This record gives sequence, structure tokens and C-alpha cells, in this order.
Amino acid sequence: MPPPEKIIGIVGKTNVGKSTLFSAMTMVPVKIADHPFTTIEPNIGVTYLRKKCVHVELNLMGCNPRSGYCVKGYRFIPVKIIDVAGLIPGASKGRGLGNKFMDDLRQADVLIHVVDASGSTDLEGNKSKPGTNDPVEEAKLIILEINEWFKSVVLRVWSTKIARTIVTAQNPVDIIFQNLSGLSIKRRQVLDAINLAGLDNKHPKTWNQNDIENFAVKLREVSKPIIIAANKIDYPEAIDNVKKLIETFGEENIVPVSALAELILRKANQAGVIDYLPGDEEFRLKSPRETLPKDQAKVLELIERNVFKVFKTTGVQELLRKTIYDKLKLITVYPVEDENKYTDHYGNILPDAYLVEQGTTARELAYMVHTDLGNSFLYAIDAKRKRRIGESHVLEDDDVIKIVATKSK
Repeated sequence: MPPPEKIIGIVGKTNVGKSTLFSAMTMVPVKIADHPFTTIEPNIGVTYLRKKCVHVELNLMGCNPRSGYCVKGYRFIPVKIIDVAGLIPGASKGRGLGNKFMDDLRQADVLIHVVDASGSTDLEGNKSKPGTNDPVEEAKLIILEINEWFKSVVLRVWSTKIARTIVTAQNPVDIIFQNLSGLSIKRRQVLDAINLAGLDNKHPKTWNQNDIENFAVKLREVSKPIIIAANKIDYPEAIDNVKKLIETFGEENIVPVSALAELILRKANQAGVIDYLPGDEEFRLKSPRETLPKDQAKVLELIERNVFKVFKTTGVQELLRKTIYDKLKLITVYPVEDENKYTDHYGNILPDAYLVEQGTTARELAYMVHTDLGNSFLYAIDAKRKRRIGESHVLEDDDVIKIVATKSK
């Protein structure tokens, strides 16, 4: 049983490149057009996080992933991703496809907020001249809409369910958690939100509307953190706007991205025109440039000039990396059955790469692999360091772990 699946939600106003980013991440063809509400039903797919595979560190010839793949020493680990309907002002009150969008949003663990860094779409999602719109205003608006929706949900549940039972509850946190579980939250996140809202010394039965709203916003921040994809960096107008976004929201929350460039490069790689691996800082033509069709050669030249020379990469893999490691705070762990050969019982080398939360213990990993291993856990072996570790040992990124238990799988 692998660790609980994390889901990335792609959000943003209409026509900013959300579906293009989804396609670039998953290579799943979706409907893309220059008008609002192209995406009505959510697009669901799998993207792959790139990281240096531990087989390189272990000086192994390679590995045998059961899910994902490994190329040129890089492990690509699968992650579920969902692209939902676009937002417009007033979406939290149901305008446009707001109600449907918000309902689709519930299942996400983290949100990639796609912003038009070129300034070529207005707040309603209509096309306009690059540089004529402010992406900072756009980002603030969408975050506000998401927070307003979260507040409305919490206020409604509070008035209809929580308020009646919390007065006499022995543990009010449990009451709050149970009634808000439809938002795909954890009990720990409820506690974190209470502390962040400064309400830890105030009994929830005495909270006023302002207290509940503050709690709701903090709950959104901890249960569905947001990272901003400053998209369309292939436009020259995006350069200054990316700087403005970083100044406003902080460098840790902004990733410059060209979803279109990534999609073009991945398709060109599939077609055998170039050699390109997602996350690379360059691509290599497989035939002389002069032999390419003029339009194709021109597009690749623009990507080199406007994206790679300015931003080094398309930003898509950096976006995934920050989302997984910085926002979700996950690490990668490799469970094995043979700590010397780093294999499962079929002889597959490093067959699984688990994305688990920071702070995960050896015994918790055992439960993820199989319930019986968790129940009958004896100890674990850190295969890289050839040492025995106990049940409460906290795992680190790129650990290779063998579980020893009285019951095998």
C-alpha cells in the first residue's frame, strides 16, 4: 500500500494557460482555446517529478521503477494533477463556473496558481495586448476568491452543524475536524490553523464571525497552500512582471514558467526532432537547423532566446519541485526487501519511490508498504548506511529502507 496520494490542483482565471500547463505536465491532450471557460469538466492526469535517482549515488547500473521511469540518472516520480474550471471575479459567489470550480477544488492538497505574467489577458480572461494588464492584481484577486470560498464553506458548516455541538464537546477540535472533513483536511491542520489565527487560548464556542473567518483563511493556507506559476515568460513583457510578482509575494512563492515552450519541446522530442528531457536547461537538435521547416526552426529559436537564455529552463520541473518539496514538504524514500542488492523479492532494483511527508518514521513507512509489516514491525535497516534503525527513527530524503517484521508481505 503506497503512501496516501497527494493531488495538485491547477487554478487561475480563465485563458492564462492552465490547460496548456496541464498538457505540458502530463502530455494528455486537452481542449485549448483563446476564450473563457474552455475547461468545464476537470482534466485529471499524472505528471512526473524529476530528481536525481539514488541509484546514481549508490553507483548502480540503473533501476527498475514499477511506476514512473528513470532516464539518464533522473527518476521521474508520478504525481496526480487536476486542472479545474477557470475563475473570474465573483467566482466565490457562484459567478461563471465558480460553484463547480470550488467543488472540484476540495480534493486538492496544494494549488498551482497560474498567472499571466505577460499581462495579455484581462481580469475576465479575455485576450488583450501583452503588457496591458497587471499580473499582481490578477494573483491577488484569485487568492481572494479562493479565500472567500473557504470562508463561506466554513461559516455555513459552523452555523448549521458545529455551533450546535461544540458548546458541550469535550474536544472541540475533533468536532471542527469531523464537520470540515469534506474539505480534505487533517486534524493537525485544524490545530495549526487555530494557532496561526491566534485563537489557541480562546474556546471555539466563543468565536465570533471574524474569528471564524480568520480561522478559515489560515485553514486554507495550511491545507491547500498556493504557489504561483508566472506563466507566458516567452513574452518579453513578462520579465518585469515576474520581478513585480516576486517583490509582492516573495521568491519562494513564484516560479517563472513557459507552459507553451515546455509543451512544444516535449512534442518535438516525441517526434524525434530534438533531444530534450523535462527539466533540462537546453535541447539538442537531432538534425541541422537548416533542414527543419522554417516555422519549426523559428519557434525553437524563440524558445532558446526568450526562455532558456533569460530563465535557464521552461520552469515546469522547478514548479513541480517547489510544489512537492517546499509546499507539501515531502521527501522521497525507497523501500526495498534486500538491503544489499537494493531490490524487491523479484530482483527489481529500487522498484518504488515513495513521496512521504517530512517527519515520517520507519514504522509509518512499514504501514505504507503493507499493514502486516506495520503491525508486526521489529526494526528497519538503513540500506545506504548499513545500520539498524528503530520504529521512531525519522526518515530522510533519498533513504533506502528495508523493513524487518515477523510477518512478511
